[in-house]
Amino acid sequence: MKHDLPSARCLRSLFFACAFCVLVATVNAADSNPPAGFRALFNGENLEGWHGDNPHTTVKAAEDKREEAIAAQQEEFNAHWSVDNGELVNDGHGPYATTNEEFGDIEFLLEYKTVAKADSGIYLRGTPQVQIWDYTEEGGKWDRNADKGSGGLFNNSKGAAGQLPLVLADKPFGEWNKFRILQIGSRTTVYLNDKLVVDNAIMENYWDKDRQIPLPARGPIHLQTHGGEIRWRNIFVRDIPIDEANERLRGSDEKDGFSSVFNGTDLSGWAGAVENYEVRDGAIVCKEGHGGNLFTEEEYDDFVVRVEFKLPPGGNNGLAIRYPGTGRASYDGMTELQVLDDTATKYAKLDPRQYHGSVYGMVAAHRGYLRPVGEWNYQEVTVQGHTIKVELNGSVIVDADVSKVTEFKDDLPHPGKDLTRGHFGFAGHNEPVMFRNVAIKKLVASEE
Repeated sequence: MKHDLPSARCLRSLFFACAFCVLVATVNAADSNPPAGFRALFNGENLEGWHGDNPHTTVKAAEDKREEAIAAQQEEFNAHWSVDNGELVNDGHGPYATTNEEFGDIEFLLEYKTVAKADSGIYLRGTPQVQIWDYTEEGGKWDRNADKGSGGLFNNSKGAAGQLPLVLADKPFGEWNKFRILQIGSRTTVYLNDKLVVDNAIMENYWDKDRQIPLPARGPIHLQTHGGEIRWRNIFVRDIPIDEANERLRGSDEKDGFSSVFNGTDLSGWAGAVENYEVRDGAIVCKEGHGGNLFTEEEYDDFVVRVEFKLPPGGNNGLAIRYPGTGRASYDGMTELQVLDDTATKYAKLDPRQYHGSVYGMVAAHRGYLRPVGEWNYQEVTVQGHTIKVELNGSVIVDADVSKVTEFKDDLPHPGKDLTRGHFGFAGHNEPVMFRNVAIKKLVASEE
């Protein structure tokens, strides 16, 4: 699925490529003292590595005109942004300071100092925003929950997790505030002045809420301008490795009420096509050239499953949901959730309802959130009543009620889609896809 976000498609001209090369050389020479594992995004001397882009303006341009629209903002950017005493300063006007570089999963540190009645924010992956504003009554925005303080995901839906900060953590005007932000997939954690203000909340995609498309997998950082002077310093970033990202997303199975259904050694507790699967390096692997449904001996009503998987090139498998023990998981069970290498040439022309994470033949998943082939992915699936939610690497790629599906791939009926109980398992298709750390939490069955 193509993500038509204004700031994730406009930085590919030679102008910006050259600017990024200058950034690398400058940052390496700068005495910015980033913490261990971090690198500086602002060199404390000039605007190298940054350009101006107000995405709310840029989005109005035709897609093939967006680089031109960004280029037109650079004179104004240089007029309103400057460097003073090693600080990045904005006078309250002009386009947003935007990194030439795009980022995926990161830990982001920065400090800011602003003035009364100011309003600003940090856009992650080109998307608004971690809010910054005047939290006092004199600021005049208590009607917009400014009294709750800065750091919340202001553009999330009203009442959604993270939309309001958990605590008021702002320092008085004239003092420096410190952010620590973790962005993994669409999940955002924010610390303001060492206080947790957003706890692993989904950051909604402001640009495409109607279709519920998650944040893009990568995008730039914007520092917003909004009418009042703001100063920024100590702007550092760390790319979060895949293993760490998966570990953070998973949390603690024991504390969260999950029970392991795979011991990492053998297939005890599993039934079905056990001869077509093996345990290798602590993972369940479908033998190459073999297939069939391997499923838990236990059955489940409503449940959440956590699983990590690794795809080989062209890999194809599936998660069997409420499988009855016989027949096809995709039709006779509630469904098969695709596990597929979406990048393989041989799958280029599939029905959209066949790509990774899709409710096979019924609901298409949002694409573009798999890790590179050969890397471990983390997926969490919630099955409650007739609804299925699939969260892949921190981004929700499916959230659907299958009882409402009336159109099917090839017009074939799915007689098992309304099952309320069944086994969990894997639907192999001849490729050595690997699964590990499989854990399930039972939920209280939905009332029908």
